[in-house]
Amino acid sequence: MLLGIDIGTGGTRAVLVDRAGRVVASAASEHAPIRSEHIGWAEQQPEDWWRAAREAIAGAISSAELDGAQIHAVALTGQMHGCVMLDAAGEVLRPALIWCDQRTQPECDWLNSTIGPARLIELTCNPALPNFTLTKLLWVRKHQPEIFARIAHVLCPKDYVRYRLTGEFAIDMQEASGTLLLDVAHRRWSAEVAEAAGIPISWLPSLFEGPEICARISDTGAAATGFAAGTPVAAGAGDQGAGAVGMGLVAPGSVSATIGTSGVVFAATDQPTLDRLGRLHTFCHAVPGMWHVMGVTNGAGLSLRWLRDTFAPGVSYDELTSEAAKIPAASDGMLWAPYLFGERTPHLDPDARAAFVGITASHTRAHFVRAVMEGVAFSLRDTLSLFAELEIPVSQIRLGGGGARGPLWRQIQADVYGRPVELLVAEEGGAFGAALLAGVAVGAWPSVQAACAETVHVAQTIPPNDAAAMEAAYTRYRRVYPALTEIGRS
Repeated sequence: MLLGIDIGTGGTRAVLVDRAGRVVASAASEHAPIRSEHIGWAEQQPEDWWRAAREAIAGAISSAELDGAQIHAVALTGQMHGCVMLDAAGEVLRPALIWCDQRTQPECDWLNSTIGPARLIELTCNPALPNFTLTKLLWVRKHQPEIFARIAHVLCPKDYVRYRLTGEFAIDMQEASGTLLLDVAHRRWSAEVAEAAGIPISWLPSLFEGPEICARISDTGAAATGFAAGTPVAAGAGDQGAGAVGMGLVAPGSVSATIGTSGVVFAATDQPTLDRLGRLHTFCHAVPGMWHVMGVTNGAGLSLRWLRDTFAPGVSYDELTSEAAKIPAASDGMLWAPYLFGERTPHLDPDARAAFVGITASHTRAHFVRAVMEGVAFSLRDTLSLFAELEIPVSQIRLGGGGARGPLWRQIQADVYGRPVELLVAEEGGAFGAALLAGVAVGAWPSVQAACAETVHVAQTIPPNDAAAMEAAYTRYRRVYPALTEIGRS
């Protein structure tokens, strides 16, 4: 039996998978609310992740009526970019700054002035953004020097849980790509970035490939969880990497479009693709010898939730989308720019603002709902446009998250992307992908590709219906952001 553990933002989920790739049991435990002492701050207590992980592990094992000794391998995934700081004794020095913490723009500016934005992208394949781990370390150095002086180890969230399970300081290549300290093209820590930033390489954990055994359950970890001491632990991957494995995105040309609170378009590549403007993230894949690129829309599912909570409180999503399904493609001329929290891809603009455009007296609530859904798909299409510009192949698009669960949003995406989209038999998320990586680590499958071929299956292919109408609407949509920028900054 294989166990994948997903240390998310809102909670931790554990999934048990057998060697045929079937999900046997799962359990979850919620985290305490994010602490936000000031606007833009986001912190969590690492000890709370460890508590939730123990509860989720126990729940999954109990649900399957198994003994912990029947777990043959474990792997972890979870929220990326967080910064856990430990002292020489392995004790947490302060709450972790997590991925959505936005306080570090001054540190990004400092990195750009010190290293240079172009050189930073050359070294790490990515620009300086507040999300990344390095910027959080630099904030602590400036504002809490007494804590910075005591740092001996730096980990990401899931890797802290691994430390508690095994006593080892380890990280996978995909997760490390999101720290801004990895030489992504060569799959090693960047000594040049670390030295320029004043971060000792000795603080950074050992690097491993996703399906590589990096540690084993310690006696202490076994006592806390019921696992057998010595159980192999694979490196795993960050949430996007493990989620891609769970969706079978393990060959060049395989692409996913996932709509959650944010939206992500992910493409597997066989070489690092450098966007010199930094509009896309380029990371190592969880698959050894592969990379991936991804674009991010900040306000994807969040846009539909905002519309419902603001203008239709108490109305179900199913009711709203049923209304919207009666409206023709392109929403009778209405457009939605989904920049509720600025935008990442392709604009890299934290000051971008959302807007409805083209409202008339004949438009109804249903038009607004459909326009929001289409606007989110247009924003994801922006990433696919970048893929075309950078000659990143796209042979298939698989849908994930909330955008895969409703027939209207599936059809809208097929129409906006102008190509068929695929729906999987089961989308189990990052914990399932982590379990597959654990299985490869102990020989259940000979490779990640073989694991996915055996366990990930397409249930339905949805062809485009109104691609011409959506292409015309997308052309109009591309003119909205420049106009908003001009209005907002004149």
